[in-house]
Amino acid sequence: MHAMLPLLSATDFPALRRRRLQTLQVNLGYRCNQSCLHCHVAAGPNRTETMDAPTIALVLEVLRARRVETLDLTGGAPELNPLFRGLVRGARALGVKLIDRCNLTILSEPGQEDLAEFLASQHVEVVASLPCYAAANVDRQRGDGVFERSIAGLRRLNALGYARPGTGLVLNLVYNPQGATLPPAQGPLQADYKRELLQRFGIHFDQLFALTNMPIQRFGSTLVSKGGFDAYLQLLRGAYRAENLDTVMCRSLVSVDWQGDLYDCDFNQMLGLRAGLPGAARPHLRQLLEHDVEGAPIRVASHCFGCTAGQGSSCGGALESATAEPVSAT
Repeated sequence: MHAMLPLLSATDFPALRRRRLQTLQVNLGYRCNQSCLHCHVAAGPNRTETMDAPTIALVLEVLRARRVETLDLTGGAPELNPLFRGLVRGARALGVKLIDRCNLTILSEPGQEDLAEFLASQHVEVVASLPCYAAANVDRQRGDGVFERSIAGLRRLNALGYARPGTGLVLNLVYNPQGATLPPAQGPLQADYKRELLQRFGIHFDQLFALTNMPIQRFGSTLVSKGGFDAYLQLLRGAYRAENLDTVMCRSLVSVDWQGDLYDCDFNQMLGLRAGLPGAARPHLRQLLEHDVEGAPIRVASHCFGCTAGQGSSCGGALESATAEPVSAT
């Protein structure tokens, strides 16, 4: 795999500073039951990195001390960390909102047969990957049989009350483009997803998050190998919109890796671009117990144009409504 940071570090992306910390996004490990081309974490079944018990305890301590509103759990497949359920229960006891970034097929993995029921019992918001509502497109990106298992997982979540009025159980879906293109406008695409999934499979969900593929890890390395990296980066730069700077996720979110080290976002984590907290060469969760990060500088590189291109992109989907058609790097 190509090293991506040297290709991205020289940048004219605008300087940013942090606001109040609202979300702790914690990567519980890189092990996953899938290996997707667009995965910016390069997760897979053979990865062994896993957050340990002392670091999990420190996560809970930081949530309590900083009164963090949201704990956003990611991976890999975060549910494959043996301590996942204990962390969820501990955070729920603190009154923290919980998000699980779920690939849906994990719900039918051996040993996870009761996972959907556990998530519902803890009122965990599920953000589920489904890059298309057509089987062929999903299986091409994620592997044979993934679409069928994903549909089964969504039906199971619906049966438990997810995306049903009055339950408070939130189910959001995630769309990623399948190539070097910006995602289409989120609103119309969400309408298409809702119509097709309901008509074909009887599936309900709350929102669709349309995310831009970042030129890092597997996707970035593939672009380099195919000679498309510079064109894609130029696509992102050309679609830059300054108004998106106000709502990029790094303003209010801190990303934590499986060892407890801190980054300004999940993408910086995958590049090894540590958070720029004053006086800390290797910022760690422990620093959050001692220091308020509000006002700290955010480390940027050229991949940041991906979060501000077009309608914008964040872990919560588009940053603003847009109706423009998607643009490809050609």
